[in-house]
Amino acid sequence: MGRAALVVSAGVLLSRVLGLLREVVLADLIGANAAGDAYRIAFIIPDFLNYLLAGGYLAITFIPILNRHFAADDEAGAWRAFVAVARPIGMAMAVLVALGMLLAEPVIDSVTALDPAGVREATRLTRIILPAQFFFVVGTLLMAVQYARGRFLIPTLAPIVYNLMIILGGLLLTDRADPSADGFAWGVLAGAIIGNFLIQAYGAYREGLRLPGGVPMVSPVLREYLFLALPLMLAQSLVLLDESFARVFGTQLGDGPASQLGFARQTMLVPIGVVAQAAGVAAYPYLSRMAEEGKLQELSATLARAIRYVVVASLLATAALMALSVPTIRALFERGQFGPADTAASAGALVFYAIGIPFWGVQQLLARGFYARRQMWTPVVVGTAATVLAVPVYIILKEAMGIDGIALASTVSIAAYTLVLGVIWLSRTGTGAAADVGRTTGRALVPAIAAGTAAWVAARLLEDVADGFAGAALQVAIGGLVAAGAFLAVASWMGTVKAIAEN
Repeated sequence: MGRAALVVSAGVLLSRVLGLLREVVLADLIGANAAGDAYRIAFIIPDFLNYLLAGGYLAITFIPILNRHFAADDEAGAWRAFVAVARPIGMAMAVLVALGMLLAEPVIDSVTALDPAGVREATRLTRIILPAQFFFVVGTLLMAVQYARGRFLIPTLAPIVYNLMIILGGLLLTDRADPSADGFAWGVLAGAIIGNFLIQAYGAYREGLRLPGGVPMVSPVLREYLFLALPLMLAQSLVLLDESFARVFGTQLGDGPASQLGFARQTMLVPIGVVAQAAGVAAYPYLSRMAEEGKLQELSATLARAIRYVVVASLLATAALMALSVPTIRALFERGQFGPADTAASAGALVFYAIGIPFWGVQQLLARGFYARRQMWTPVVVGTAATVLAVPVYIILKEAMGIDGIALASTVSIAAYTLVLGVIWLSRTGTGAAADVGRTTGRALVPAIAAGTAAWVAARLLEDVADGFAGAALQVAIGGLVAAGAFLAVASWMGTVKAIAEN
């Protein structure tokens, strides 16, 4: 699992770097304005359709089915299962894409505060992006074949190619004299076709996937899959809708905040992806296998150990991003159409987003623990309740604090969701892990505070050394190194790393 995590971590790191570069190009060519807001709003319907068919969880629900066939040395049964699931899922998404094309304009008009011109622009971009969802959902099932075989390299290429195509589309098709996000939208579609479908079809073929005929439209495998996936299809979790909340509530603050929140949120997602997402993706097939073999105690111990490592790394990331929020945003985005006022707004939001990094990380692992045990309803019910309760939190904090309030609402909501999920997990598996995680958190808090303080001081001392991009980049580089050094020094002195390893 550790080797798999390293492969996934490297892929996620590269994809997150490219994701940031994508945002850098978007900030330069489009900026945080009405055009940028329309582009972000154009993802609301496509994302919802993906959530509706549990696109983000297709691999999670399908891997246990494939694992059972592979464990019984029944490859032919695994490929029949693939056809039984992929065919109706693909057909359903094709129908939903067609409906989305028809209903895009009235839906966008009803859920956002865009003016009529903004609604028309967002609708046009939505219709370019929507077909990508078909390739996402089928591609995810192709990735599940590879994950179940213990192969992670080719699936990690999907987000890398996806981001590359968006960057190329923006660079090649955007006119600086009259910027629109058309190039970025066409890049989304190309990235989904190439990275998430064609390359994954090749990867699944390498693992032996063949498409047999004669598989009935309704089969026991499809019923089993729907039983596992239905909770995820019926409920829209806070984890999935958080970005849409930022877009919708951001438009209520005028032109720009939806984009400014997007830039801050994408920056916050980098450490989450590298640390927690990589750990979750790599761990899940092994957790699922332990559950299939009845090794529930080993599953709980493995998950707890992964959570402890994620907590430590996440606290360091939180401290560094909070201390270096302004130079980070300035170095990444302040150029072209993205000005100093946008930097200030995005950096303020980043501070509040960064507080939520440990909760996002732990949630990803906890949810996979439930899914491995086939307890699909628990995170869904808790997530749906958190989503409903999050709406008034967003409204209240948006009115009180503006763009910062929206970012804080995101952190408050994900923290509440994660804590409730953790309590339920411990009540079902025993509370022994709680003490270890609590001690690890306590041992990591002091080093994190020291790291953040040291990074902030270093950044302030460097303010007069250079200005613009060079100065901001220097602050981030030196501040990051100082943060890491301070964290490791204090953590070593307190025995934090040794304590984690021993547990």
